[in-house]
Amino acid sequence: MATTRREFLRNSALASTLLLVPKFLHALDRGPGLAQLRDAAGARRLIVVQLGGGNDGLNTVIPYKNDLYYKARPTLGIKEADGILALDKDMGLHPALKGLKGLYDQGQLAVLNAVGYPNPDRSHFRSMDIWQSGSGSDQVVSTGWLGRYLDSNCADCQRPYNGLEIDDTLSLAMKGAQRKGLALKNADKFHQITQNRFLSKVSKEAAPEHHDQVDYLYKTLAETASSADYLYDKSKIYKSTVAYPNSDFGKNLKTTAELINSGVESRVYYLALSGFDTHVRQQEQQQRLFTDLGNGLAALADDLRQHDQWDNTLVLVFSEFGRRVGQNASNGTDHGTANNLFLAGGALQKKGVLNDAPDLANLDQGDLRHQVDFRSIYASVLKDWLGADDAAILGTGFERMPGLV
Repeated sequence: MATTRREFLRNSALASTLLLVPKFLHALDRGPGLAQLRDAAGARRLIVVQLGGGNDGLNTVIPYKNDLYYKARPTLGIKEADGILALDKDMGLHPALKGLKGLYDQGQLAVLNAVGYPNPDRSHFRSMDIWQSGSGSDQVVSTGWLGRYLDSNCADCQRPYNGLEIDDTLSLAMKGAQRKGLALKNADKFHQITQNRFLSKVSKEAAPEHHDQVDYLYKTLAETASSADYLYDKSKIYKSTVAYPNSDFGKNLKTTAELINSGVESRVYYLALSGFDTHVRQQEQQQRLFTDLGNGLAALADDLRQHDQWDNTLVLVFSEFGRRVGQNASNGTDHGTANNLFLAGGALQKKGVLNDAPDLANLDQGDLRHQVDFRSIYASVLKDWLGADDAAILGTGFERMPGLV
């Protein structure tokens, strides 16, 4: 063989940029027999948007009729006169979330308040691990809830590109025991990486026999190269002309829409918008981030709607925790607990504000008490939207929310 095992191992550092991709042990067929997502039959997909840093939910979905809210936030509280976007149940959206309000008015947005879990953790890293793994605060789990979905007997999840994270690195949420998603910023650059002369050559060769670790790397490279070819070819089919925010998040949403409208056979997409750790100067930070979020999701919905892909798309927006009820001395808020969660899509079964605002008269040492366990929402999405075995993925004990999606 032209490339020796020693040469491969010596040069395997070249593959380090690809180790964020799945490490399946099943060779990827380059031929025409790939499993199809069957878009013609209306196969469903999920887009998860993570608000990194711990978004302040009380200034997102605002209980603007509640005097306790303004008492806890004498300068940070947002007043009705500031342009609150009225919802049901005496709540309203932050004035910068006009894009979400548009989806709400069209019956394409659901709002869940006080979502969390028992014994909440206020560490960014630990709480994010809990949300991404779908575990309890007393558990440490090395796989993600979406990764375990890819591991499951999902007939449409056999290829690396069936789960895509639009980012440079792969989150825990997308890592399963056998299958993982692919992380990429855009298909062109991802394809360029795999065209490295050495990597391209190795990916086309058979692995040497009786060397499991080398065999493992060869198969990973082969699958990566094949997936990169597939995504590159598909991405040329459709280029969006919809106006997205001129930001990294806006560009990532546009990439997502282009892949979907090009017919990429992916069941799950994962994106992040970071910057929500607002200990200081919260008003300015949330104004900027919410403009990005609302306008970006509205553009995504418009883009997918134009190509008949919105009705079979569900968007889930979450943050790892909320903030404390009372403002701090720096015109910001500190780490808290329960938070709101959004679902958006063209075929939502339940729409509008789905539960009451958090009880500000019944706090847990200055923090909100959770009303809804986030794993009940995951269970509903897995079973009722994606058709998966939620109990096998999350474990038992999480009652789904009937008719949610």
